[in-house]
Amino acid sequence: MKLRIIGIAVGAALAIPLSAWGQEIGATATLRPTAGNSAAGTVTFTRKGDKVAVVANVTGLSPGPHGFHIHEKGDCSAADAMSAGGHFNPGGKPHGDPATADHHAGDMPQLVADANGQATLNAELSPMAIGGADDIVGKAVIVHKDADDYKTQPTGNSGTRVACGVIAKS
Repeated sequence: MKLRIIGIAVGAALAIPLSAWGQEIGATATLRPTAGNSAAGTVTFTRKGDKVAVVANVTGLSPGPHGFHIHEKGDCSAADAMSAGGHFNPGGKPHGDPATADHHAGDMPQLVADANGQATLNAELSPMAIGGADDIVGKAVIVHKDADDYKTQPTGNSGTRVACGVIAKS
């Protein structure tokens, strides 16, 4: 009888979704260059409580800062990536610095490329999410040619799109 109860308890524990045991839920995007550009890389997203950890590695950029955003449509089919639409903004907020309270869910810190055109980013952001109302899965990640001024509405005056990738659950 004791063995049967232990067996039932173990079976019930195994039936609990792994996410309830702390497994990280994530998503990834592979960035490909838009027409006439050479920027490429990867971006990973991992749910960390009420935030999302973002890790980006991008090459082929001009040295300096570049606007970096999640856009509303997971469509990189246009040569200039305009098919990805505008910034992901389910909360109807103004465009802004992700370090401030008021900003699009898709606003992210600048990518800053070194003299070799390589940029990395490690950040924890909100209100974006993996799952729920602010879900980024199925959206696009865009790297822009210029720096984001975090003021110009609704885009940040970041210039053309130099790379695009669709976010898929991993």
